[in-house]
Amino acid sequence: MRVNDIFYSLQGEGFHTGIPAVFIRLSGCNLKCSFCDTEHDSYQDLSEEEIVDRVVAFPAQLVIVTGGEPALQLTESLVDKLHLENRFIAVETNGTLPLPENIDWITLSPKQSFVGTKGRVQLSYADEVKVIFDGIHNPDEMLGAIDTDNLFLQPCDTGNKQQNEIIIAQCVDFVKQNPQWRLSLQTHKLIGIQ
Repeated sequence: MRVNDIFYSLQGEGFHTGIPAVFIRLSGCNLKCSFCDTEHDSYQDLSEEEIVDRVVAFPAQLVIVTGGEPALQLTESLVDKLHLENRFIAVETNGTLPLPENIDWITLSPKQSFVGTKGRVQLSYADEVKVIFDGIHNPDEMLGAIDTDNLFLQPCDTGNKQQNEIIIAQCVDFVKQNPQWRLSLQTHKLIGIQ
């Protein structure tokens, strides 16, 4: 598998915020969002056994497979191998491709509003949906017909401090007016960790 990075940190956003986790960041994506923070062309080829060996070197039970788009590479066999090591497997996906069925937690972050029809979500269920809020697109329209119990709205990090402040204020207002949503901040960026 093409692995961009494997590292140990705290989950910085969404439902599992603050929980220690091992992150497996896979390289490559079928979408190219302007705000993406992944180096898609930087990777090393690792076998499933090498990935598991690196993951179990850390004490966290939570393993988050992210990208890029993990559905391009993630296999049931890797998830099975991590389950044998008593790990809970979460995946962060744009939802445009099928995922292995043995994943424990799916975080869906739809991107259709940012990239057009190539970002059309194929999944019908996710444990949580995390919509990137840019102050332009309506989060409810991005949600579509996805079945979930956990809705998170995350302010888009534009890299511009003034623009970010405006987006955060609009996001807070939207959540207050639409209480089915919860605010998700990128706390890892706020406290300066990976």
